Amino acid sequence: MLITLRHFVDTYLEDLKVGRKRYGTAEGIEMRRSSDTRGIFTIQYPEEKLPVPEEFRFVPFLVYDVKEDGEKAVRCTSCGICAKVCPPQCIWIERSVDAATGKPIPTPAEFFIDVDVCMNCGMCAEFCPFDAIRMDHDYEMASYDRHKHHILNKERLLKPASYYAEIRPTSYRREEAEKAAKEAAKAAARPPAGTAA
Repeated sequence: MLITLRHFVDTYLEDLKVGRKRYGTAEGIEMRRSSDTRGIFTIQYPEEKLPVPEEFRFVPFLVYDVKEDGEKAVRCTSCGICAKVCPPQCIWIERSVDAATGKPIPTPAEFFIDVDVCMNCGMCAEFCPFDAIRMDHDYEMASYDRHKHHILNKERLLKPASYYAEIRPTSYRREEAEKAAKEAAKAAARPPAGTAA
């Protein structure tokens, strides 16, 4: 009981010393998160929210690039690797088919993820060879209707590459640098134009 009483008293002493900026501000949250905090250290959710780390992962989302004309270029080729490596098998993909020839087109017609089954492991994002699927930071998805809100279709899963760069800036910069290095290596390996191979 003495520890509880000490925390109770320390809370009021810290409130008098620091003032109102201890609550409802990013500075106050960081102050209460530190290891040398005194008094109350809980976060008053949902009024206050802890900042999530950059590598935090929740449900996956599909990445698309925006072309010059404003059209969405979905990175997914519906190869199905994400569905194959998914441990709980919560991903379903339906490949697009050319109506004239009947041949498959490398883009998904439908893409579903059941977020209630998803275990947020990130294997789908790790194994995707086209960087088309990434893990989101949006963890506030509670609802009463599972079928309406928790089985995400392609339209609800699509988010721009700029969103990914916003939530994971360090990872995005690293991946872009790796892509640029690979492109530079390919360009250096090609023979110069006009020379015989």
